[in-house]
Amino acid sequence: MSIGEFRNDKARERFHAVYGRLLDRLWPDAVDAFDLPTSFGATRVHRVGPPCSDPVVLLSGANGNSLMWHRYIAPAARRRTVIAVDTVGEPGASVQSAPLTGAEDGARWLEEVLAGLEATAAHLVGCSYGGWLALAHQMHRPGRAAALTLVEPAGFADPGRRFYAWLIAGGLAGLAPRALRPRLSRWVGNSAILETELMGLGRASIGFRRALPPAGVFSDEELRRVRVPSLFLLGERSALHDARQVAERVDALVPDAEVEVVPGAGHALATDDPELVAARIVRHAAG
Repeated sequence: MSIGEFRNDKARERFHAVYGRLLDRLWPDAVDAFDLPTSFGATRVHRVGPPCSDPVVLLSGANGNSLMWHRYIAPAARRRTVIAVDTVGEPGASVQSAPLTGAEDGARWLEEVLAGLEATAAHLVGCSYGGWLALAHQMHRPGRAAALTLVEPAGFADPGRRFYAWLIAGGLAGLAPRALRPRLSRWVGNSAILETELMGLGRASIGFRRALPPAGVFSDEELRRVRVPSLFLLGERSALHDARQVAERVDALVPDAEVEVVPGAGHALATDDPELVAARIVRHAAG
């Protein structure tokens, strides 16, 4: 399996010019950015607050990076150290050097990141693919995560036609003139296209070849391994899975889980209702 990388130097330079500009504009001045060595490549992390053993660690969805959390940093960092991670193999500031072939590799990468942060009781917050990585870490490398908050996590259904149609419709709507996007956002059920800066970053990342393993569906036995307090936030209208079925499965299999199905929200829950998601992250971390 190949590694995620930019097609050429021009594509890399174009992306990092946009990425750096948006970091300066959207992130707090006090953010500390540094790289952690892992078996799969140098991983960029962005820390707000002093080092501690129990930070909130944010993991983005597929084709995303730390910037997806820009609305969440201030509320989450009021009482806890917050660390946003550029997942290796995604378009961001991390540089992948070895392939990840499955969930165990994803868990090993995240374990090495947490070890580099000297985190022994981290609160992992994962969105979509990031939620899949957080769950995989708990299943294969438990110990450093004290709790999980999972925002529309992958791993409960194979993406089908409905999901890919949703992705394509959102991508096309994101190319429309800015004035038309609010109406199109409601029509396609994807509020992420209203994030103008991130849509620009997405266009700049077209020259990146993503090569991460698909988010495989977790078995019942794997889900029973999740033994830390876990909050599942699901969009009622998710295009990825049936939220009610996921809720029933989690209730039956995950011993210490809380599930909330958010009415009217879809797979883009993090942008559909950022105030609710931020409040739940803060509450669950405090608990």
